[in-house]
Amino acid sequence: MSRADLEKQPYDVATMFDGIAKRYDLMNHLAALGQVGMWREKMVESLELEAGDQVLDLAAGTGTSSAAIAHAGGAVLAADFSLGMMTEGRRRGAPVPFVGADAQQLPFADDSFDAAVISFGLRNVQQPRQALAEMARVVRPGGRVVVCEFSTPTTALVRTVYERYLLRALPAVARRVATSADAYDYLAESILEWPDQEALREWFLGVGLQQVQYRNLTGGIVALHRGVVPATR
Repeated sequence: MSRADLEKQPYDVATMFDGIAKRYDLMNHLAALGQVGMWREKMVESLELEAGDQVLDLAAGTGTSSAAIAHAGGAVLAADFSLGMMTEGRRRGAPVPFVGADAQQLPFADDSFDAAVISFGLRNVQQPRQALAEMARVVRPGGRVVVCEFSTPTTALVRTVYERYLLRALPAVARRVATSADAYDYLAESILEWPDQEALREWFLGVGLQQVQYRNLTGGIVALHRGVVPATR
C-alpha cells in the first residue's frame, strides 16, 4: 500500500487516498472521537448559504461534506483528484456530481461559484497557498472561501495530549480498522507539520481575501477559516 510523504507529490497523495477510500470515512469518525459531524455542521454554517448558491467542495473525497452542503440548500460540485475516493462516493449514492480536479490548477473559469470550501484537504496539497489562490479566483466577488482543517490546540496541555494521540493512538486504531496504517502515519505527520491558525490567516490575506476570520473548534484541534473575495480584484 502506498503512502505519501511530507513532500506531498500529487501522484503519491492521490494513490494513497485511492487505497484507503473504502474505510476512510469510518476511520475519520473513529479517529475524531465522534466530532466529525459537529465540525461538518459548523463548516456548513460558515458558508452562510442562500438557496441555490453554487458551491465548490474541493478535496471532497467520498462526498460526505458535499452532501451536507446540498442538504443545506447549496448547489454543490464535489471535486477531488483521487479517483478511488470519488468512485466510492458514487458507489454509496452521494447526491452530488463529482469532477476530477487538481486544487493547484482548477478547471473552472473565474467567478464560477458563490463559495468554495475545502475540509481537511488543504494540508495534503503540495502548494497549499496556490490552491487557496485558485479557490479565491473561481469565487465571485463578495463570495466566501472557507477552510476547515486540523490546527494547533490552544493550550499546552491539550497540545501535548493531542500530539501523543496522533503519534501513538491514531496509528494503533488504523492498524485495526484501516486498510493501510502507513497512510495514517503520514496523515498524523501532516497535521503536526501544518501551520497554526494565525499563519493560515496570513495565507488568506496573502491571496487577497478580506474580512478574514477563524474560529477554533474542539479547543483548536480544528479551525474554521473564512475570507471574502473583494469586490475589485
